[in-house]
Amino acid sequence: MGLELDSSHLLVSESPQTATKKSKKKRKREKERDDGAAAAQLQNEPTINEQPRLDVTLELVNNQVDKTPPVVGYFPSGYNPHKTNDINDAQEPILPLAAPPSVKLYRNAQRAKVDKSSGEKNEKGRTSERLELVVSPNGSSVEFVGNSYKGEAMAAQLCTYALGVLDKATQTLKIMPIAGNKILRLEPKLRGLLAADKEHANFENGEITAEQRAARIRQLNVQYGPKKSIIQDKKMQALRKGDDPLSQKDLGRKIENAPINKDALESTSGHSARNIPPYNSSAITPQEAYPLDGIILTGEWDFLEDIYKILQVGGEVASNAYPTFVCNRVQKLREIQDEVEKKRLSCIFSYITHLIKFKDQHSMDGAASARNHQFPSIIRQKFFEMFNPETRRLSVDKIDLLISYVLVLTLYADDFRTFPADVSNDLRMNPATVKSHYRNLGCKMEREKNKYLVTLSVPLEFPQPKRKFRNR
Repeated sequence: MGLELDSSHLLVSESPQTATKKSKKKRKREKERDDGAAAAQLQNEPTINEQPRLDVTLELVNNQVDKTPPVVGYFPSGYNPHKTNDINDAQEPILPLAAPPSVKLYRNAQRAKVDKSSGEKNEKGRTSERLELVVSPNGSSVEFVGNSYKGEAMAAQLCTYALGVLDKATQTLKIMPIAGNKILRLEPKLRGLLAADKEHANFENGEITAEQRAARIRQLNVQYGPKKSIIQDKKMQALRKGDDPLSQKDLGRKIENAPINKDALESTSGHSARNIPPYNSSAITPQEAYPLDGIILTGEWDFLEDIYKILQVGGEVASNAYPTFVCNRVQKLREIQDEVEKKRLSCIFSYITHLIKFKDQHSMDGAASARNHQFPSIIRQKFFEMFNPETRRLSVDKIDLLISYVLVLTLYADDFRTFPADVSNDLRMNPATVKSHYRNLGCKMEREKNKYLVTLSVPLEFPQPKRKFRNR
C-alpha cells in the first residue's frame, strides 16, 4: 500500500537562527534603500531658507575719549526687556504695551578724569574704569544691577570682548570694543534693599583709610604670606605695642610712678621746635647727645644687614646702589676686626642708604637713582609714618628732618669727626647748606687740611636765632 503526500500540505520548518539572520539582512537592505531615496529627494528639492552670502568690509572702531562705548549685559534670571504682548497670541489676553525699561549707566568720576587726561595713549587704562549698569522695568520694584568691579566681573579674564554691527546696506561690519571690556551680569535687586550696600561703598570705590588698608594687608600677610613676612609683621607689632589698650594701661601706671625729668622735657620740646632727632642736652658724651636707640629701633637692626652680608662673602659694594659716603668707607669696614662693631657700623651705613634713597624717591632730581632700590617693609613703613610724604613729594620740614637724621648717623660713622663733602654730594645740596644743618645739630666747624671738619662737642650748644633790630 502506497502513501501519497500532497506538496501543498507539506510544511518545511527552518531553525530560528537562520530566520533571525535573514531578517537582519533584510532590514539592513531596506534601511539602506530608504536612506538613499531620502538623500536623492533632498538633493532634488530646493533649499527654502538659505541665506545669501555677503562679502563685507571689516572696519575697526577705536575708543573715543568723549564717547561711551557700547555696554553689554545679560539677565541670568531670564528677564526679557523686549518682551511685549503679542496681539496674535490667543493664549494671552490683549493688554496695552508697557513702556520700555529705563537704563542708567554710572561711571567712577575720578577714574573718568584720569582716562580723559591720558587720551588715546593709554587705551589699556580705560579697561580699569568702574561701571555700573542699572535696568529699571516700568512699574516694578525690582531693578537689575550689573557692575564691572565685583562678583563675576572679578574672575580671571584671558580674552578681549568686542561687539560687531553689520550694515547690510553698505555691507560693512564694524568691530568696536565694549565698555570696561566686561559682559555685565545683571542681577535682580529690590530698590529698597540697595541702601544696604552703602556701607560697603567706600571699600568698593577704594575710599578706605590708611589704618584700614594696613589692617587688610596685615591680615593677608598672616593668612597667605610667606614665613619671612609673618616674622616681619610680628616684629612690627611688637614695636607698636603702645596701640594695645592693655599695654597703654600698664604704661600709664608706670608713668604715674616715674619721676619727672625736666631735661627730657626740654629735649622733647627742643626736638619738635628744631626739627632734629631726639637728643639729650645734658649729655656728657657725644654718644649720649643723640642716642642711637632713638634713631634705629631694636627690631630694625635685623633688616639692615645687607652691607654686612656682602662683606662676609667677600663681595663688592656697588657704587650705583649705595651713596658715595658709604662707598668711601667700605675699606674702613673691612679693616675692623671686631665683628660686633663691624656689623653695627654696617647697619648704620645701610640706614643712611635707605634715608637718602627715600629722599631721592620723593624728589624731582633723584627719583631715577632710587627707582630700583629695595626697602625692608618695616623701614619703609616707618619712613612713611615719620616723613608723611604728600603724594610724591616731601614737605620742606620733613626734608630738613630727614637730613638731620642722615647727618647724625654720619657723625656716628666717623666717630663724631666728619668731612661734609661726600654727604653733600649724596644729598644733592650745597656744602654751605649742609654745614648750616650741622650747626643746627650743635656741631662746630674746624679747618683741617684746607677742608672743613665737623665735630660734635658736649654739652650741646645750639645756635641762637638772630634778632633783628628796628632802626629808629
